Amino acid sequence: ALPIFPKLLSTENQVVVNSQWGWQPLKSPFYDIKVMSTGAILDESSRAVIWRGPRKTALIKRFLKDVFWGRLDFLIFDTPPGTSDEHLSIVKALKDVEPDGVIIVTTPQEVALDTIRKEIDFCRKMKLVVLGIVENMSGFVCPCCQARWNIFCQADVEKMASTYGIRYLGKIPLDSELSKCCEYGENYLEKHKESAGSLAIRNIVQSIVDTLPV
Repeated sequence: ALPIFPKLLSTENQVVVNSQWGWQPLKSPFYDIKVMSTGAILDESSRAVIWRGPRKTALIKRFLKDVFWGRLDFLIFDTPPGTSDEHLSIVKALKDVEPDGVIIVTTPQEVALDTIRKEIDFCRKMKLVVLGIVENMSGFVCPCCQARWNIFCQADVEKMASTYGIRYLGKIPLDSELSKCCEYGENYLEKHKESAGSLAIRNIVQSIVDTLPV
């Protein structure tokens, strides 16, 4: 996971413990989600991570093999945009596990979709199932009147998904309250249950879960 996850999941004050079974993952107060990220093992959160490919690959393998995850419902990797070393390292590390698939998240601009097309091509070459595409930052919904304004140039994400035969999972609007919750490590889904963003996220997650094998 990315270095920002300790803040997003409110685990900043926790310490990674190396037990006899391996690294103990941090546990978020939000639904007891277990998390490991580079941010959890840095001495200072402001320190830059300047690692070459082999070192990044070694850390990814450690997160998989040396962390005592215990029983999990799902194991999720959050990766940076594009088709970098991280993506290839994860695919190779999981080659014998047959992961359920990939969820692609994009913003609604044509320049972003250019990258997404490359990611779809990467997934197909690696024989990874794309479970669906999520359109993030899709317009701003007014918290008072629920009117929607498009902040970015609107490329047709749903049409692109259809062109590639991939399920369009839905769109998540911009929400200042979501941004605040991320800044302060608060649970957006509980604090703003009826907001447009919260309802969209819940619907998307349920749609993904419903398609996965039991």
